[in-house]
Amino acid sequence: MHTRRTLTATACGIALLAATACSSSFGEDEDTAQEDTEGSQSLTVLIATSGEAETGAVEAAAAAYEEESGNTVTVEVAQDMNQQLGQALAGGNPPDVFYVDSSQFANYAQGGSLYPYGDLISDVEDFSPTLSQSFTHDGELVCVPKDTSSLALVVNTALWQEAGLTEEDYPATWEQLSSVAAELTQGDVTGLVTSNEYQRLGAFMKQAGGWVTNADQTEVTADSEENAEALDFVRGMLGDGSLRYATDVDAGWAGEAFGEGRAAMTIEGSWLAGAMEADYPDVGYAVVPLPEGPAGPGTLAFTNCWGVAQDSPRRDTAVELVEFLTQAEQQIAMGDAFGAIPSRQSAADEYLADHPEDEAWGASGDWVQGPVTLRGFDRVLAQFNTDLESLRTAEPRDMLSDLQRYGEAALEENR
Repeated sequence: MHTRRTLTATACGIALLAATACSSSFGEDEDTAQEDTEGSQSLTVLIATSGEAETGAVEAAAAAYEEESGNTVTVEVAQDMNQQLGQALAGGNPPDVFYVDSSQFANYAQGGSLYPYGDLISDVEDFSPTLSQSFTHDGELVCVPKDTSSLALVVNTALWQEAGLTEEDYPATWEQLSSVAAELTQGDVTGLVTSNEYQRLGAFMKQAGGWVTNADQTEVTADSEENAEALDFVRGMLGDGSLRYATDVDAGWAGEAFGEGRAAMTIEGSWLAGAMEADYPDVGYAVVPLPEGPAGPGTLAFTNCWGVAQDSPRRDTAVELVEFLTQAEQQIAMGDAFGAIPSRQSAADEYLADHPEDEAWGASGDWVQGPVTLRGFDRVLAQFNTDLESLRTAEPRDMLSDLQRYGEAALEENR
């Protein structure tokens, strides 16, 4: 087997160029010369990873492709995916295949970094339309989603039972969440631990009937009463100590706090499953839907796509590899390995039928909010995340006003 894992060192600490410039092909008409596909080719795949389970699953899939195709695949694990990928694309020597986060997709697509191969994939209509829309640029499916997960409430069943609670006490409303989180906050245990990111707290905005933009991302809708109500609710739980950020409990992320028993509940996606199996296999937990807010249910969906570099001299073979990696069999194997929900609808149905305990992570419907995928919004939302660090003491409406202003400026740049 030729597949090997390379830990890529974080590149120099200089700030990245603007994302729109992160492509050696930006503004150029020349196409990259392609290698002859008659013989064996060597591909490089760059991934971010949730842990050893995900890395091992990608390596196993790459090895299976090697055996079938006769090509060689090197799987590299990025320490800082956005920085390393951006620099590789800008330098004209990118990996052939790589994860593309939905928040960065528009930057890379508009910059000319991505080879649009969507119409070359078999049964492409089987991919979730919501997920595919996240990777569509100028009406063209540029790259296919590799998997997905929505956020759910994850409960430590031992701590739950110690508090005298049963499955009937799983919170279905904000009020119930606040009440049970306060009840579970005892000693070194906090009722609910999550991160100070819109990628988690934004679920409350959706449950209140708000969001950062309108449905087609043509208007910024951040400064709304609905969003303010959501952040006010979160601030209340932060104020009484029943909700704390992972950094407040000396954890690198909420999954660590949950696994080590410092959090009775957390809000995470299916990537938590691989981490729990690898690092905290003896901790029992249940995955349940997030509580409903004033506007009803709401959660956030996350996805990456398999990007193929426009500057790769092996694009046809890279697309062949993506075709293999997104077969239902491979997607289900990755789900079994680290909890990722398949992005093919047929594969997701099969996977969730075998894993009903993960159903909340595979939520679908109008109440499942996809990511903001507008060019330049990654910087806007990074600033919002910084502002959310101070939510306990700051005024939510001020944060939302800033988000509205910065978002409108970014949206104007896209016009």
